[in-house]
Amino acid sequence: MLEPRNPKYQWGQKVKTLIDLYNDGSYPDFPDEALLVGLGTTGEIVQVGTHTDTNTPIYLIEFTERLVVGCLEEEISPLE
Repeated sequence: MLEPRNPKYQWGQKVKTLIDLYNDGSYPDFPDEALLVGLGTTGEIVQVGTHTDTNTPIYLIEFTERLVVGCLEEEISPLE
C-alpha cells in the first residue's frame, strides 16, 4: 500500500493552471477533448481529496461559477 502524499495546497487557495486542461469525458456538456481551461487561468480550490489507488492529492478548482475541474499538483501553481 502506498503512503498518502500530503497536499501542497489548501482549500480556498487561489491557483493558476500550468497547462491547458481538456475534457477527458468527465464533462458531458462539452465535446471530448474540448479545451476546458487555458494555460494561466486562475481559480480557487474548493475541495481537496485523494485518488484512492495512487494516494495522490486531487484538487477541485472552481474556475467559473459553472466549471469545477479536478487537477493534479503538477497542473497548478499558487498565485503569488
